[in-house]
Amino acid sequence: MRQIFVSDLHLQNERPDLIRAFLHFLATDARRANQLFLLGDIFEAWIGDDAPFPGTQPVIDALKVLSDSGVALFFQHGNRDFLVGQRFADAVGGRLLNDSETITAADGQPLLLMHGDQLCTDDTEYQKMRVMLRNPMFQQNILAQTVEQRLAMAKQLRETSKAKGAEKAEYITDVNAAAAISALETANTTLLLHGHTHRPAIHDVTLSDGTAAQRIVLGDWDQSGWYVEWDENGFTLIDFPIDGYAAD
Repeated sequence: MRQIFVSDLHLQNERPDLIRAFLHFLATDARRANQLFLLGDIFEAWIGDDAPFPGTQPVIDALKVLSDSGVALFFQHGNRDFLVGQRFADAVGGRLLNDSETITAADGQPLLLMHGDQLCTDDTEYQKMRVMLRNPMFQQNILAQTVEQRLAMAKQLRETSKAKGAEKAEYITDVNAAAAISALETANTTLLLHGHTHRPAIHDVTLSDGTAAQRIVLGDWDQSGWYVEWDENGFTLIDFPIDGYAAD
């Protein structure tokens, strides 16, 4: 069994190098996996399954080719692509995951998967917005608007997010340690894998009863690409240069 996990690619037409790199990744490394987990913010924005962003159709097509080849696909929502729905999942031959999903890792251990934004509890302003954006009624109201209106809203949300993020202290936009411990204990596991913060690392964590645990953080795809590979021997956090990878 071989599992691969990625997040925070932020695919967009303005970064064709990222799209090329991911297409190459899907045709090579991902083909050697049994399961591929997309843990949110795969797209810089998503305004509905009926209106894929320019440049993303080749990604959808490549994901379908991958799932048709026998690789099981799983998608977890991020804060940028929270409007991905069942129509997308059907188009790529994948399955949507819950915001918090515990799976069996390739080495047999229970593994908690999250995008990670829900763990940044010190950012109270963002958490209030997250509750609103994840509200099904609010989402229905968004999807009822024209494509042009949704594009304008997505642009505004991205600009606001970047501006607000630049104003906040680093600890506010990072994972709250107590929130991570609570998530691990609720899931009854000692392994947590997430993205969102763009701060790739492997953190040793001690649960409230003294049990040793780990929090594995995926990096975002920018100058480097990041993924976690998991097999019967455990996991490896891997990075690679986007430039060379996208040019292959």
